[in-house]
Amino acid sequence: MRKSTREKVNYVFVELGLIIVSFFMFLPFILAISMSFMEPTEVFSYPPKFFPSSINFKNYITAIQLVPMGRMLFNSLLVASFTTLGKLITGTLAAYAFSSFQFKGKNILFSTLFVTLFLPAETVMILPLFMLMSNLGWVNTYWALIIPFTASATNTFLFRQHFMTIPRSLEDAAKIDGASAMQYFFKVLVPLSGPIIAGAAIINFVYAWNMYLWPLIVTMQDDMRTVQVGVKMMISGESSNNWGVIMAGTLLVALPTLIIFFLLQDLFVKSLVNSGLKE
Repeated sequence: MRKSTREKVNYVFVELGLIIVSFFMFLPFILAISMSFMEPTEVFSYPPKFFPSSINFKNYITAIQLVPMGRMLFNSLLVASFTTLGKLITGTLAAYAFSSFQFKGKNILFSTLFVTLFLPAETVMILPLFMLMSNLGWVNTYWALIIPFTASATNTFLFRQHFMTIPRSLEDAAKIDGASAMQYFFKVLVPLSGPIIAGAAIINFVYAWNMYLWPLIVTMQDDMRTVQVGVKMMISGESSNNWGVIMAGTLLVALPTLIIFFLLQDLFVKSLVNSGLKE
């Protein structure tokens, strides 16, 4: 069916509007890239310059030298990867239990878990969690950076809601074929939930990568700190007025999460759509 002239005009205006909105959304990022190649005199020049006079990587080299950026990138990658893996494992298993099994106190336990979603993280991590890590002797270790965040009420809630959309007939058929509860979980439930799990993995990884307060509290040495703390060290250090260096360091920190998102963006988009089969 051919589109009418009005529909074509509406389509053009919608596309044009999306392009304009996208431009303003990406403008700060574009300016950050441009500033990362500028000399200090160019950043605050008048009239303002939007593009560097030449392309050089001096600011990136300086950013890497100011703080142990390589070590901090490794720390963040390690912490974010294991935190994400832990959240996916505990979240899917707990959600499977809440969605498929009947046990005493199930509703009360789930309601209590749900209430924790409304607690600010700062109220837990600043004093109680730090005292626990200190008593365990985990301060300034990877254990303190990873273990407290390997479980998530948000993941449990989201996975439970998704698992409940999958027909119980699949589970009944698996049991008739002799599959155990864990075999059904790994061979049926997890494969059907691939996009949801991938979407949650991206969100959890970005959250863990961007953590600043907890790594700042629980680490005392630079070689145990993460990249977000490193960026703050650059801002408050000897390059506090050199925004070219700060932008270069910020882009280095953002690069891994951008790469992961672009690699998994198709699965992330699918995770936003209800991919479960309904009865």
